[in-house]
Amino acid sequence: MTAHESSAQQLLGGFADKLVSLTDDVLFADVWERPELAARDRSLLTIAALVAGGNTEQLPFHLSLGQRNGLTKAEIVEAITHLAFYTGWPRAMSAITTARTTLTGSDDTDGERR
Repeated sequence: MTAHESSAQQLLGGFADKLVSLTDDVLFADVWERPELAARDRSLLTIAALVAGGNTEQLPFHLSLGQRNGLTKAEIVEAITHLAFYTGWPRAMSAITTARTTLTGSDDTDGERR
């Protein structure tokens, strides 16, 4: 990956160039930059939407982005815990497992209740 290559370009460049362009130019360069919501709020909403939809594949990127945008680990954990009651326990458990791996670098489950 070169210094100017986006995550979308790295993942899909040369295969789905239009989707890369829409991701980079519309979603992140336009929608995410609109002043009506702070980047922190957009991150929290995006994380909530990904948890609600059970979309854990994109969650690591957005968890990290959320931290860069000012969310704390405690706030992210609390948001996912809160969402368990509205999105379902399995989605929240999958999301919190992804969050633990992403935010702490640990996926060790020894000693945890299952």
